[in-house]
Amino acid sequence: MKKLIISFILLFGIGGAALVALSPSKAVNTSPLTLSSGYLFEQPRGLAPFSLEDQSGAEFTQAEFEGKWSLVFVGYTSCPDVCPTTLSKLAALYPKLQAVSKVPVQVVFVSADPARDTQQKRLDYINFFNSEFKAVTAPHAKLFPFSRDLGFAYAMVGDGDDYQVDHSASYVLVSPKGEKFAVFKPKPVLGQMGQINNKELLADLEQIFNRYSAS
Repeated sequence: MKKLIISFILLFGIGGAALVALSPSKAVNTSPLTLSSGYLFEQPRGLAPFSLEDQSGAEFTQAEFEGKWSLVFVGYTSCPDVCPTTLSKLAALYPKLQAVSKVPVQVVFVSADPARDTQQKRLDYINFFNSEFKAVTAPHAKLFPFSRDLGFAYAMVGDGDDYQVDHSASYVLVSPKGEKFAVFKPKPVLGQMGQINNKELLADLEQIFNRYSAS
């Protein structure tokens, strides 16, 4: 009988220690986030290998996404409205993003017009808004799979040298693990160009950064 009691105490003691060891030190907030300007992907997804060129001529690969949050969007330097508006808004938002994130935040402008958007043109263009932003591109054979992997679409419209590029106006958020994490879309406004509201975007990103930066 004594052996049985001792065995039970030993078993319970070991089991209790295991339970303590496996219990989280603090509660994890698992409630879904409510975003005003976008949505999270149900499962963050890694990107297929890619190789682009940034505005300094350096190679831009998956490694450039690691260890930082990245807001990525597609456009071109000759864009008459969406791109300059987007970059101006992101330039105004950029210091606030750094302030609310525990890890660096970068903005990546993906040019869908590699024929006209040379390295120097991309450098001059992006420096006008913020020299810390990235302006990347590649020949279409490399660029289109990368853009499609992020969920972006683009197409050349018109003939001659003054063609335009029809492109997405959304932002994709890539996580510090290099995974496609969230998408933010402009809200349509009757008779006006749809835009993503900076105040709503900042609030959404702060929620995401606070919840997931430590994971």
